[in-house]
Amino acid sequence: MTSVPSFLFPPPVSALPVEGTDKSFPVGRIWCVGRNYAEHSREMGSDPDRNPPFFFSKPADAITTAQTLRFPRGTSNLHHEVELVVALDRGGVALSPAESLHLVYGYALGLDMTRRDMQEEAKKKRHPWTLSKGFDESCPITAIRPAASVHNLENSLITLSVNGELRQKGVISDMIWSIAEMISALSHSVQLKPGDLIMTGTPAGVSQVKPGDVIEADCENVGHLSVRYLPD
Repeated sequence: MTSVPSFLFPPPVSALPVEGTDKSFPVGRIWCVGRNYAEHSREMGSDPDRNPPFFFSKPADAITTAQTLRFPRGTSNLHHEVELVVALDRGGVALSPAESLHLVYGYALGLDMTRRDMQEEAKKKRHPWTLSKGFDESCPITAIRPAASVHNLENSLITLSVNGELRQKGVISDMIWSIAEMISALSHSVQLKPGDLIMTGTPAGVSQVKPGDVIEADCENVGHLSVRYLPD
């Protein structure tokens, strides 16, 4: 019996719920900003600076809203990175920072889960980070809160705890590059599109997560996230 080629079927669309509505936000691309908090930059072995931000990406189907996750294959050193996420509902190219904020639909709280051992090995060999950052369920994320409902964002506290132990703590205003600056910088390299998500970097304190651990993350005025990794 001949199987039907899978390419005849359209791929599923990744989407996130919109808080307070029955709508879904279709996700196109996930852009991630590296080392956007000074203390995190230092803990990763770099000096913080105001050079143009650098970006990497995750596939759209890396997102998950599940609260119970399988521990990823191929790693013995999984790290958490809590981040504010910016959702765009408009596109643009070569934007100024002032123009960039008009693209923002809303905000969410997400985790950039990282297979750190794989990433470090890739760095040594000057290989891409793809498998260390873009694996299945590597981006747990909350519902999107529309921007009109998010107040005092710059002064919002962002935190992460593992099994009740506080590990990451920062304020959104601690970012080296502001949200407007990040969107603007990215728009000079790619044409931004509706459905793009931008993960804005993580505070210091990234560390290991093990099977059975429970992660609790929070960003004031944006959302709360709880994830448990299944034990071995």
